Amino acid sequence: MQTTAFSIRRTVASDWRAIRDLRLEMIRDTPTAYAETLHDALSHDDAEWRMRGSRGTAEHGISIAAITDSGRWVGAMGGYVPDPITGPLLVGVYVAPAFRGRQVGLSDALLSAMEDWAGTENSRLTLHVHEENSRARRYYERNGFSATGHRVPYNLDPMKNELEMVKSLTFQGSAGS
Repeated sequence: MQTTAFSIRRTVASDWRAIRDLRLEMIRDTPTAYAETLHDALSHDDAEWRMRGSRGTAEHGISIAAITDSGRWVGAMGGYVPDPITGPLLVGVYVAPAFRGRQVGLSDALLSAMEDWAGTENSRLTLHVHEENSRARRYYERNGFSATGHRVPYNLDPMKNELEMVKSLTFQGSAGS
């Protein structure tokens, strides 16, 4: 069991190297969980990675990272609001293998932070999970997400689908409103 302490914070543009390294790790670990191939991710320039880092401070968007006390990036989640009807969409979910599991609590801590953010945007949080990623689907179900029955073609292989799942939240309204 992993007992290393970690902190969770929003990302900034200057985090770009760590964001790049974690993204490459994510894709290598679970290639079907993300909307880009390893080849595509490796082709991005530094400006693209800086832009991804700045998502942590985006209006109607967020990118958070879990970082151990020794500075290793071990998890990430992101979210954005594609439109008012859809509301917040959870994306880019990853926890390094050694930090997975209920006993560690990292996935739950990241998701809690995402739900806090999403609750300032809408009364629900939506996600899409690859139909073959049963481990992720079980995790989301355990945490209150329900399948809507809606499927979207997986962009890297349109013969496969991503399943839509939704969780009801308490809408807190945006900060300052």
